[in-house]
Amino acid sequence: MRLPLQAIVCIAPREAHLKTTRWTTVSSLCALLVVAGVARAETKVELKNVHLCCGACVKGVAEAVKGVDGVKAACDQKAGTVAITAPDDKTAQKALDALAAAGYHGESSNKEVSIKDDSGVSKGKVKTLTLTGIHNCCPMCCKAIKGIVKKVDGVAGDTAKPKETTFDVTGDFDAAEVVKALNAAGFHVKVKK
Repeated sequence: MRLPLQAIVCIAPREAHLKTTRWTTVSSLCALLVVAGVARAETKVELKNVHLCCGACVKGVAEAVKGVDGVKAACDQKAGTVAITAPDDKTAQKALDALAAAGYHGESSNKEVSIKDDSGVSKGKVKTLTLTGIHNCCPMCCKAIKGIVKKVDGVAGDTAKPKETTFDVTGDFDAAEVVKALNAAGFHVKVKK
């Protein structure tokens, strides 16, 4: 059976319209999925070996990151870890920078986001080194700091006191080794110039 010419003319535009409508619908759905995926993407970072000896240390972590919008921090005091959740890498890095500024240090689980070495320490032997910016909220923090520093070869003494963020280390020792030992124990410091 043959279709009249008018029927053929009516079918062709209708099929073209259906194909365009399907293409538009599929394209729109794909675009929505991409936007939804971007909106749900978040950055998670776990810092290990952070010094968290007491509730005040844990509270200090919360205080340090509270000014960074969209960041959540969860401490596991017993494990010495801080889990950071942020909307993106840039915001997560701001949170880690804030933790470092508050004197906390840790090894990051995310190679894109980490606590930077901004200590300003030089390798080589020194007789005196003044460190600042360390988290030192209680006698237990101070005891830990003193114990760490004491183990570095050539250190004779220190002036660390609870609740003070600046102290001197004396002896004949490698300055970089002192900073490295404190970082490994979860404390972030800078050399005072």
